[in-house]
Amino acid sequence: MAMPKQDTDTIQAFQGLEHSSSSVRLRAALAVGTTPDPRFIDKLIERCAIEPEFYVRDMLTWALTRHSASATVPKLIDELRSERAQARSQALHTLSKIGDRRAWPSITRALLTDADDEVARSAWRTAVVLVPEGEEPELAGVLATQLGRGERETQLSLSRALIALGKVIEPTLRAAMTDLDPRVRRHAIATERLLRDPDAGFEFAIEEAKRVVALGGTGKEE
Repeated sequence: MAMPKQDTDTIQAFQGLEHSSSSVRLRAALAVGTTPDPRFIDKLIERCAIEPEFYVRDMLTWALTRHSASATVPKLIDELRSERAQARSQALHTLSKIGDRRAWPSITRALLTDADDEVARSAWRTAVVLVPEGEEPELAGVLATQLGRGERETQLSLSRALIALGKVIEPTLRAAMTDLDPRVRRHAIATERLLRDPDAGFEFAIEEAKRVVALGGTGKEE
């Protein structure tokens, strides 16, 4: 007896998600997202953890957002405890796209300070999207502990996350401008400059901050 077409399509999609060709995996993820089916959720999340190509991962995330949040969010939260950094990072990214605030309690301090830069950056972006009203100052305080961390891309990600919280970050930044670590002071000053003038650009802001710190200043207006 011939296999029903729906089952055949399902098998082909599962096989496509594991194909050696990234273009085939991309088309399979697109197909799954176009016709959502709860049977695919586990496979999509599994692939997110190991998929090497950025644009395929993004399509996997899109496919997950096409499914019911009540079915995807608990499974994505489980992924946040994975030992695999990419699994944590991509689960965070997907949660930020879904935007379901039920995930907020799972955005822990451990994730916001994760040793892996990609995980931490994803956690910062997700936290800003999910933070409940009134909890922004506390989040700003945790994010501020990461000032001075990493290279340009990591620092820019943190600055953007802080700025997205708005003026509530000002007291936190002012405190960081007097930190003993010059990298922290520079990053805090640059972030404050961008908060005041978003068009300044991060490179300009960080170079200006370096000059201020070199001259022994804090960046605070007298």
